[in-house]
Amino acid sequence: MPELWQLTRLIRSKNAGPFELTFDLIFKDRKSFDQVKTSGIVSAGAISRLYRVPIDQVRVFELPAILALKVSIPRPAFSGDINDTDVYGGQFHSRLVRLLVPEDRREQTGVPTPA
Repeated sequence: MPELWQLTRLIRSKNAGPFELTFDLIFKDRKSFDQVKTSGIVSAGAISRLYRVPIDQVRVFELPAILALKVSIPRPAFSGDINDTDVYGGQFHSRLVRLLVPEDRREQTGVPTPA
């Protein structure tokens, strides 16, 4: 199973204002984009669990014309707050980089892939 970074040209996070983070994932090709989209590893539910934010506060945007996914979530602490660990939001993407991307959604759910 490839890791997410192996299928992308770019994975980054940044502030989308002082109260929100955005993640940009730009893929190498259509096959990689479709594989990640189908796998569900960048779904609202998966991001909610990974970043411990309520699912109703996760927004996932699919941009197939440019082979990109964009995700927005609330920041854990607003930018510049005493509890903020990354004022520019540039290091929050690290949890995404090494995610395993199943070739087939059945691999993720445990349903065997036919030989």
